[in-house]
Amino acid sequence: MTNTIRIGVIGAGSISESHLKSYLKNPNAELYAICDLNEQRARAKADKYDIAHVYTDYLELLANPEIDAVSICTWNNSHAAISIAAVNAGKHVLCEKPLCRTVEEALQVEQAVGQSGKILQVGFVRRYSANTRIVKEMADHGEFGEIYYARASCIRKLGNPGGWFSDRERSGGGPLIDVGVHVIDLCWYLMGRPKAKSISGNTYKKLGNRANVQNLAYYKSSDYDAEQNTVEDMANALIRFENGASLYVDVSFALHAKEDELTVKLYGEKGGVELEPSLTFITEKYDTILNVTPQINNLSFDFAAGFQDEINHFVAACSGGKQTLSPVEDGVEMMKMLCGIYESAARGEEIRL
Repeated sequence: MTNTIRIGVIGAGSISESHLKSYLKNPNAELYAICDLNEQRARAKADKYDIAHVYTDYLELLANPEIDAVSICTWNNSHAAISIAAVNAGKHVLCEKPLCRTVEEALQVEQAVGQSGKILQVGFVRRYSANTRIVKEMADHGEFGEIYYARASCIRKLGNPGGWFSDRERSGGGPLIDVGVHVIDLCWYLMGRPKAKSISGNTYKKLGNRANVQNLAYYKSSDYDAEQNTVEDMANALIRFENGASLYVDVSFALHAKEDELTVKLYGEKGGVELEPSLTFITEKYDTILNVTPQINNLSFDFAAGFQDEINHFVAACSGGKQTLSPVEDGVEMMKMLCGIYESAARGEEIRL
């Protein structure tokens, strides 16, 4: 793989930093252009990363024939339109999660990608981390047997970023579509991507933004606005799959919990595994149950390393060296599950897909 891939980054908000830093460290990528509605913010990133071309209109960026691929780091409500325009312009796409806001949008993106022949990699960054690779290889070789149940939690006691994250029109939802998508996808991916059959979900709006809390610091979006909050505080769901397996998940931006929590656990006939908070395998040998800890550098998800691996994989895929681990088709299936949870919660009953 010798060809340099010229990259355009669309959206210069906080998540773009992870993309920009990772492209900068990849010898086969060149940061060629950046675009943001806020020209000052775009130029600041261009100066920081020595990017030659600055745009405020993504269509003008996409019209540049020198650009081979783009990272989409914008509000969720623009993911579909920009993805479709990008592949139609002949660019490969790395689109931050979620793929979009609705199943209808997801299907439109899938159709455009299929017609274009270009790659669209959905930003399911946890698929690319070291601990996930280890578990995936073991699962594929039958070490756990049939994985029939998974549990995942991503609980923030005080963690509503505000800004566009708390505006349902721009985000599509709250903690479910923002952080829940990561843990749901991780479980689903390691379970072998079974087809979802039915969903029973709940969402709650009880605590709001909780901007009144002064004695705890937390992440805030670049356009933080405590007055704007139209998303859920908390969501939970039980997803049943056609192969008989099931997944339970709960997530929150705000909850009267003792502490923040991130857990990802999968259970199979021959053994189990906990990916978070620390990678541990559970197995049986000679009538004895064993908890086994692998000897690797990172026993939990390493944010910077995970993004670097994701970006490296995308650049290699653009050059034909690899196939993406998170294709557009998986983004569509994830939107069916996320939207199914919201629909079930709104109707107050289980729904069938």
